[in-house]
Parts: sequence; C-alpha cells; structure tokens
Amino acid sequence: MANAVSLRSRPALTPWNTDRWVRDFFGPAAGDWAGGINPAVEVTKDGEDAVIRVDLPGVDVDKDVTVEIDKGRLVVKGERRDERTEEDAEGHRRFSEVRYGSFHRSFGLPAHVTGDAVSASYDAGVLTVRVAGAHKSADAQRIAIDSK
Repeated sequence: MANAVSLRSRPALTPWNTDRWVRDFFGPAAGDWAGGINPAVEVTKDGEDAVIRVDLPGVDVDKDVTVEIDKGRLVVKGERRDERTEEDAEGHRRFSEVRYGSFHRSFGLPAHVTGDAVSASYDAGVLTVRVAGAHKSADAQRIAIDSK
C-alpha cells in the first residue's frame, strides 16, 4: 500500500542482515547505526490503524523519549542512559550485552494522517504508537478526460 505504514513480505531475517533489511525497507533514517542503539520494532495493521511497537526496556519514556510527526514521518527518538556510577564501573569486571545511547526511528506516513490521529502509550518496556486511519482507503478521484 503506497499510502499506509505497512510491512512487506521479506526473506527470513538472520543476525547478519537484519539491520540492512530495516534500512532497505524504512530508509536510512530508520535507525542510528553509527553509535546509538537500534531498538526492535514491530509494525502491524489493526483494522484501519497502524500499530508500531518499539522495545524500550529500562528507558524512562517520560524523560528520554519523544514521539512526533515531522515532514510526513512518524519519528520516535530518545536515549537509553547508562545509570552506572563511575565507582560501579571502576575496578569491577562485568559482562553486559545491554547497549546504551541514543536512538532514532522514522516511518513514512500517508498524507492524510495528522497529529490528532497518533497516540502513544508505554507498558512493560514496550512503547506502542497507534496511527488511527493509516490504512484507510483513500477515495478514488475521477479525472476528466479532455478529447479533441
């Protein structure tokens, strides 16, 4: 659908091609691969609505996350902060697979979607953004044909 936030069928994802797949599908602004984090995203259709779920465990969404519409794109950005003190980090061996830093995810929206159609909530580490009417069919517009 050219006018809606949607997923397309793609080959099975593997750890070595997931980031490339997301960049290919959503464009280069879909994530910050140059040093930030890249939270997992799921985009689904619920009737005429698009539902975007972003995994953000351990993130203070009130302080560190912004959801906005900018130039026809839904933008989710923020930061996962490392709350360790210098004393915790100094002299202690530790193992961590948790990545800290900023993130930026961006999704194209249909032209008819306004800020009033977007709502967001956060529960159990998942940010859910609902875009009401994103999959609403646009009414066909008949074009007159001039004949000579």
